[in-house]
Amino acid sequence: MNLYILRHASAGTRRANPLIDVKRPIDKEGKQQCILVGAYLNALRVHFDLIISSPLKRALQTAALVGNETGYEAGIQVADELAPDATLAEFEAMIAGLQGHENVLLVGHNPNLPQLLGSLLGSGRPNIRLRKGAIARVDYTRRPGTLHWLVDPRILRGVYTRVTKSSRRKISRK
Repeated sequence: MNLYILRHASAGTRRANPLIDVKRPIDKEGKQQCILVGAYLNALRVHFDLIISSPLKRALQTAALVGNETGYEAGIQVADELAPDATLAEFEAMIAGLQGHENVLLVGHNPNLPQLLGSLLGSGRPNIRLRKGAIARVDYTRRPGTLHWLVDPRILRGVYTRVTKSSRRKISRK
């Protein structure tokens, strides 16, 4: 099973009141990050069997936009196990129930998402930095999982900007 771990896209400044912060949507930059991540996944020909998101608005929006970009047509499953205050034990129990799926996208938050990703990779608990909109692919066929890649939206933005501009000289036709 391939697990794709995605931190929600940019959503502006955190609100002091947790009741208001739960409803914070992604911003314009966040929408662009979702499009970049979706384009990257399309280039890799990734299709999801299942998308699971934290119940917070910014995570749900990220999951929906990336799912839309990749052609995902089923409903997005909401899981408290991906909320910012979720525990490692809750997360591991959720992962155990995902057997039988080939490609699963999990959308969550800092500070726990890098810790949850580290737990998939083994007992060493590596220190992993996930910026907003960053996505990692973990092959979780065997335990511990194997990190195949981790991509930051800044890298994608740089790559796609360079790809769209040709390095060849323009030839004028007369």
